[in-house]
Amino acid sequence: MKNLLAKINEKMHSFSKGQKLIANFITEHYDKAAFMTASKLGTTVGVSESTVVRFATELGYDGYPKMQKAMQEMIRDKLTSVQRIEVTKNRINNDDILSTVLNQDIEKIRRTLEETSKDDFKNAVSAIAKAKTIYIFAVRSSAALASFLGYYYSLIFENVKIISNYGETEIHEKLFRISSDDVIIGISFPRYSNAAIKAMTFAHHRGAKVIALTDSMSSPLVSVSDYVLIAKSDMASVVDSLVAPLSMINALVVATVLDPELHANETFDMLENIWQEYDVYRNDKEEN
Repeated sequence: MKNLLAKINEKMHSFSKGQKLIANFITEHYDKAAFMTASKLGTTVGVSESTVVRFATELGYDGYPKMQKAMQEMIRDKLTSVQRIEVTKNRINNDDILSTVLNQDIEKIRRTLEETSKDDFKNAVSAIAKAKTIYIFAVRSSAALASFLGYYYSLIFENVKIISNYGETEIHEKLFRISSDDVIIGISFPRYSNAAIKAMTFAHHRGAKVIALTDSMSSPLVSVSDYVLIAKSDMASVVDSLVAPLSMINALVVATVLDPELHANETFDMLENIWQEYDVYRNDKEEN
Protein backbone atom coordinates (compact mmCIF):
# COMPACT_ATOMS: atom_id res chain seq x y z
CA MET A 1 0.00 0.00 0.00
CA LYS A 2 2.93 2.35 0.67
CA ASN A 3 3.91 2.21 -2.98
CA LEU A 4 0.43 3.19 -4.15
CA LEU A 5 0.05 5.90 -1.52
CA ALA A 6 3.46 7.27 -2.48
CA LYS A 7 2.35 7.49 -6.11
CA ILE A 8 -0.85 9.27 -5.08
CA ASN A 9 1.06 11.71 -2.88
CA GLU A 10 3.53 12.47 -5.67
CA LYS A 11 0.85 13.28 -8.21
CA MET A 12 -1.78 14.83 -5.93
CA HIS A 13 -0.97 18.37 -7.10
CA SER A 14 -1.60 17.44 -10.75
CA PHE A 15 -4.90 15.58 -10.23
CA SER A 16 -8.19 16.99 -11.44
CA LYS A 17 -10.93 17.70 -8.91
CA GLY A 18 -12.54 14.30 -9.59
CA GLN A 19 -9.23 12.45 -9.35
CA LYS A 20 -8.52 14.10 -6.00
CA LEU A 21 -11.82 12.72 -4.71
CA ILE A 22 -10.70 9.22 -5.74
CA ALA A 23 -7.24 9.73 -4.25
CA ASN A 24 -8.62 10.88 -0.91
CA PHE A 25 -11.08 8.00 -0.71
CA ILE A 26 -8.36 5.41 -1.44
CA THR A 27 -6.03 6.99 1.10
CA GLU A 28 -8.66 6.92 3.85
CA HIS A 29 -10.59 3.75 2.93
CA TYR A 30 -8.21 1.53 0.97
CA ASP A 31 -9.59 -1.60 2.68
CA LYS A 32 -12.96 -0.93 1.00
CA ALA A 33 -11.64 0.53 -2.27
CA ALA A 34 -9.55 -2.59 -2.96
CA PHE A 35 -12.69 -4.65 -3.55
CA MET A 36 -14.79 -2.13 -5.44
CA THR A 37 -15.29 -2.18 -9.21
CA ALA A 38 -14.36 0.98 -11.10
CA SER A 39 -18.06 1.74 -11.43
CA LYS A 40 -18.72 1.25 -7.71
CA LEU A 41 -15.74 3.38 -6.71
CA GLY A 42 -16.86 6.13 -9.08
CA THR A 43 -20.42 6.12 -7.71
CA THR A 44 -19.11 6.17 -4.13
CA VAL A 45 -16.98 9.28 -4.60
CA GLY A 46 -19.26 10.99 -7.16
CA VAL A 47 -17.28 10.68 -10.39
CA SER A 48 -17.71 8.69 -13.60
CA GLU A 49 -16.30 5.22 -14.18
CA SER A 50 -14.08 6.59 -16.95
CA THR A 51 -12.55 9.06 -14.46
CA VAL A 52 -11.60 6.15 -12.20
CA VAL A 53 -10.02 4.29 -15.12
CA ARG A 54 -8.04 7.41 -16.15
CA PHE A 55 -6.92 7.81 -12.52
CA ALA A 56 -5.43 4.31 -12.55
CA THR A 57 -3.65 5.05 -15.83
CA GLU A 58 -2.34 8.32 -14.43
CA LEU A 59 -0.69 6.36 -11.61
CA GLY A 60 1.06 4.12 -14.12
CA TYR A 61 -1.21 1.08 -14.03
CA ASP A 62 -2.37 -0.70 -17.17
CA GLY A 63 -6.06 -0.15 -16.42
CA TYR A 64 -8.13 -0.19 -13.24
CA PRO A 65 -7.93 -3.99 -12.61
CA LYS A 66 -4.14 -3.69 -12.27
CA MET A 67 -4.46 -0.94 -9.67
CA GLN A 68 -7.16 -2.88 -7.84
CA LYS A 69 -4.96 -5.97 -7.77
CA ALA A 70 -2.08 -3.90 -6.39
CA MET A 71 -4.32 -2.69 -3.55
CA GLN A 72 -5.50 -6.22 -2.79
CA GLU A 73 -1.98 -7.64 -2.83
CA MET A 74 -0.82 -5.12 -0.25
CA ILE A 75 -3.71 -5.47 2.22
CA ARG A 76 -4.51 -9.16 1.94
CA ASP A 77 -3.15 -10.05 5.38
CA LYS A 78 -4.37 -6.89 7.11
CA LEU A 79 -8.13 -7.32 6.95
CA THR A 80 -9.69 -8.08 10.32
CA SER A 81 -12.59 -10.52 10.63
CA VAL A 82 -15.01 -7.59 10.97
CA GLN A 83 -13.65 -5.99 7.79
CA ARG A 84 -13.97 -9.32 5.97
CA ILE A 85 -17.64 -9.54 6.92
CA GLU A 86 -18.25 -5.99 5.68
CA VAL A 87 -16.52 -6.64 2.36
CA THR A 88 -18.38 -9.92 1.91
CA LYS A 89 -21.71 -8.13 2.36
CA ASN A 90 -20.77 -5.78 -0.48
CA ARG A 91 -19.56 -8.53 -2.82
CA ILE A 92 -22.16 -11.27 -2.45
CA ASN A 93 -25.67 -11.29 -3.85
CA ASN A 94 -27.89 -12.24 -0.91
CA ASP A 95 -30.58 -13.48 -3.29
CA ASP A 96 -28.35 -16.29 -4.53
CA ILE A 97 -25.48 -16.88 -2.12
CA LEU A 98 -25.01 -20.49 -3.26
CA SER A 99 -24.37 -19.61 -6.92
CA THR A 100 -22.24 -16.60 -6.02
CA VAL A 101 -19.92 -18.50 -3.68
CA LEU A 102 -19.56 -21.53 -5.97
CA ASN A 103 -18.82 -19.37 -9.00
CA GLN A 104 -16.20 -17.47 -7.02
CA ASP A 105 -14.58 -20.80 -6.10
CA ILE A 106 -14.57 -21.87 -9.76
CA GLU A 107 -12.78 -18.62 -10.59
CA LYS A 108 -10.15 -19.31 -7.90
CA ILE A 109 -9.34 -22.70 -9.43
CA ARG A 110 -9.06 -21.13 -12.89
CA ARG A 111 -6.66 -18.48 -11.59
CA THR A 112 -4.67 -21.13 -9.73
CA LEU A 113 -4.16 -23.06 -12.95
CA GLU A 114 -2.95 -19.88 -14.67
CA GLU A 115 -0.61 -18.65 -11.96
CA THR A 116 1.08 -21.66 -10.37
CA SER A 117 4.44 -22.81 -11.77
CA LYS A 118 4.34 -26.23 -13.42
CA ASP A 119 8.11 -26.48 -13.01
CA ASP A 120 7.84 -25.82 -9.29
CA PHE A 121 5.03 -28.40 -9.06
CA LYS A 122 7.13 -31.02 -10.83
CA ASN A 123 10.21 -30.27 -8.72
CA ALA A 124 8.16 -30.31 -5.52
CA VAL A 125 6.80 -33.78 -6.32
CA SER A 126 10.35 -34.99 -7.02
CA ALA A 127 11.64 -33.56 -3.72
CA ILE A 128 8.77 -35.17 -1.81
CA ALA A 129 9.41 -38.56 -3.42
CA LYS A 130 13.10 -38.45 -2.46
CA ALA A 131 12.70 -37.11 1.09
CA LYS A 132 13.68 -39.18 4.10
CA THR A 133 11.01 -37.50 6.20
CA ILE A 134 8.10 -35.33 5.04
CA TYR A 135 6.96 -32.58 7.39
CA ILE A 136 3.59 -30.93 6.75
CA PHE A 137 3.04 -27.67 8.60
CA ALA A 138 -0.27 -25.80 8.78
CA VAL A 139 -2.21 -24.17 11.57
CA ARG A 140 -5.61 -22.60 12.16
CA SER A 141 -8.02 -23.09 9.23
CA SER A 142 -5.22 -24.49 7.05
CA ALA A 143 -4.75 -27.36 9.51
CA ALA A 144 -7.57 -29.21 7.75
CA LEU A 145 -5.47 -29.22 4.58
CA ALA A 146 -2.47 -30.62 6.45
CA SER A 147 -4.64 -33.39 7.87
CA PHE A 148 -5.99 -34.33 4.43
CA LEU A 149 -2.56 -34.34 2.77
CA GLY A 150 -1.03 -36.13 5.73
CA TYR A 151 -3.63 -38.89 5.62
CA TYR A 152 -2.79 -39.87 2.04
CA TYR A 153 0.94 -39.34 2.34
CA SER A 154 1.01 -41.51 5.45
CA LEU A 155 -0.38 -44.34 3.32
CA ILE A 156 2.34 -43.87 0.72
CA PHE A 157 5.41 -42.91 2.78
CA GLU A 158 6.87 -44.31 5.99
CA ASN A 159 7.89 -41.04 7.66
CA VAL A 160 5.28 -38.29 7.57
CA LYS A 161 4.93 -35.77 10.38
CA ILE A 162 1.99 -33.38 10.61
CA ILE A 163 2.52 -30.24 12.67
CA SER A 164 -0.60 -28.26 13.41
CA ASN A 165 0.15 -26.87 16.88
CA TYR A 166 1.69 -23.44 16.82
CA GLY A 167 3.28 -22.87 20.22
CA GLU A 168 6.81 -21.65 19.45
CA THR A 169 8.43 -24.23 21.72
CA GLU A 170 6.37 -27.05 20.20
CA ILE A 171 7.32 -26.03 16.67
CA HIS A 172 11.05 -26.25 17.33
CA GLU A 173 10.68 -29.45 19.33
CA LYS A 174 8.95 -31.14 16.40
CA LEU A 175 11.35 -29.74 13.82
CA PHE A 176 14.68 -30.00 15.61
CA ARG A 177 15.65 -33.19 13.75
CA ILE A 178 14.86 -31.81 10.30
CA SER A 179 17.84 -31.94 7.92
CA SER A 180 18.90 -31.65 4.29
CA ASP A 181 17.47 -35.14 3.69
CA ASP A 182 13.97 -33.94 4.49
CA VAL A 183 11.25 -31.79 2.99
CA ILE A 184 8.72 -29.50 4.63
CA ILE A 185 5.43 -28.47 3.05
CA GLY A 186 4.24 -25.24 4.65
CA ILE A 187 0.64 -24.14 4.10
CA SER A 188 -0.54 -20.63 4.90
CA PHE A 189 -2.95 -18.09 3.44
CA PRO A 190 -4.00 -14.58 4.47
CA ARG A 191 -4.01 -13.71 7.24
CA TYR A 192 -0.59 -15.38 7.22
CA SER A 193 0.49 -17.35 10.26
CA ASN A 194 3.65 -16.15 12.00
CA ALA A 195 4.14 -19.73 13.17
CA ALA A 196 4.29 -21.00 9.58
CA ILE A 197 6.84 -18.36 8.65
CA LYS A 198 9.03 -19.26 11.64
CA ALA A 199 8.76 -22.99 11.00
CA MET A 200 9.68 -22.71 7.33
CA THR A 201 12.53 -20.31 8.07
CA PHE A 202 13.92 -22.77 10.63
CA ALA A 203 13.66 -25.65 8.14
CA HIS A 204 15.33 -23.54 5.44
CA HIS A 205 18.27 -22.77 7.71
CA ARG A 206 18.63 -26.49 8.46
CA GLY A 207 18.98 -27.22 4.73
CA ALA A 208 15.65 -28.98 4.17
CA LYS A 209 13.77 -28.57 0.91
CA VAL A 210 11.00 -26.08 1.58
CA ILE A 211 7.72 -26.15 -0.36
CA ALA A 212 5.21 -23.35 0.13
CA LEU A 213 1.53 -23.79 -0.60
CA THR A 214 0.25 -20.22 -0.50
CA ASP A 215 -1.75 -17.69 -2.48
CA SER A 216 0.76 -15.29 -4.02
CA MET A 217 4.41 -14.68 -4.83
CA SER A 218 4.26 -11.78 -2.37
CA SER A 219 3.44 -14.19 0.46
CA PRO A 220 6.01 -14.06 3.30
CA LEU A 221 6.54 -17.82 2.86
CA VAL A 222 8.08 -17.37 -0.59
CA SER A 223 11.44 -15.92 0.46
CA VAL A 224 12.45 -19.08 2.37
CA SER A 225 10.97 -21.60 -0.09
CA ASP A 226 12.66 -23.68 -2.79
CA TYR A 227 9.39 -24.33 -4.60
CA VAL A 228 6.17 -22.31 -4.52
CA LEU A 229 2.74 -23.73 -5.30
CA ILE A 230 0.24 -20.92 -5.84
CA ALA A 231 -3.37 -21.67 -4.96
CA LYS A 232 -5.75 -18.74 -4.90
CA SER A 233 -7.64 -18.14 -1.68
CA ASP A 234 -10.22 -15.46 -0.90
CA MET A 235 -8.59 -12.73 1.11
CA ALA A 236 -11.88 -10.99 1.86
CA SER A 237 -14.33 -13.78 2.54
CA VAL A 238 -15.95 -14.37 5.92
CA VAL A 239 -14.33 -17.82 5.85
CA ASP A 240 -11.13 -18.89 4.14
CA SER A 241 -11.85 -20.53 0.79
CA LEU A 242 -9.78 -23.71 0.64
CA VAL A 243 -11.19 -25.03 -2.64
CA ALA A 244 -8.19 -24.17 -4.83
CA PRO A 245 -5.61 -25.22 -2.19
CA LEU A 246 -7.38 -28.56 -1.82
CA SER A 247 -7.31 -29.05 -5.59
CA MET A 248 -3.57 -28.39 -5.52
CA ILE A 249 -3.19 -31.00 -2.78
CA ASN A 250 -5.23 -33.47 -4.84
CA ALA A 251 -2.81 -32.89 -7.72
CA LEU A 252 0.17 -33.46 -5.40
CA VAL A 253 -1.24 -36.77 -4.17
CA VAL A 254 -2.08 -37.98 -7.69
CA ALA A 255 1.36 -37.01 -9.03
CA THR A 256 2.99 -38.83 -6.13
CA VAL A 257 0.93 -41.97 -6.60
CA LEU A 258 1.81 -42.03 -10.31
CA ASP A 259 5.55 -41.68 -9.66
CA PRO A 260 6.92 -45.06 -10.88
CA GLU A 261 9.80 -45.05 -8.38
CA LEU A 262 7.46 -45.14 -5.39
CA HIS A 263 5.64 -48.35 -6.39
CA ALA A 264 2.39 -47.00 -4.96
CA ASN A 265 0.42 -49.80 -6.62
CA GLU A 266 2.07 -52.34 -4.35
CA THR A 267 1.37 -50.22 -1.29
CA PHE A 268 -2.32 -49.79 -2.07
CA ASP A 269 -2.65 -53.46 -2.97
CA MET A 270 -1.47 -54.37 0.53
CA LEU A 271 -3.78 -51.77 2.04
CA GLU A 272 -6.77 -53.18 0.16
CA ASN A 273 -6.04 -56.61 1.63
CA ILE A 274 -5.88 -55.13 5.13
CA TRP A 275 -9.07 -53.13 4.65
CA GLN A 276 -10.86 -56.22 3.39
CA GLU A 277 -9.56 -58.43 6.19
CA TYR A 278 -10.68 -56.02 8.89
CA ASP A 279 -13.96 -55.11 7.22
CA VAL A 280 -13.11 -51.42 6.96
CA TYR A 281 -15.49 -50.60 4.14
CA ARG A 282 -19.08 -51.65 3.53
CA ASN A 283 -19.39 -54.58 1.13
CA ASP A 284 -22.47 -54.41 -1.08
CA LYS A 285 -22.30 -58.15 -1.71
CA GLU A 286 -23.10 -58.78 1.95
CA GLU A 287 -26.41 -56.95 1.53
CA ASN A 288 -27.41 -59.42 -1.18
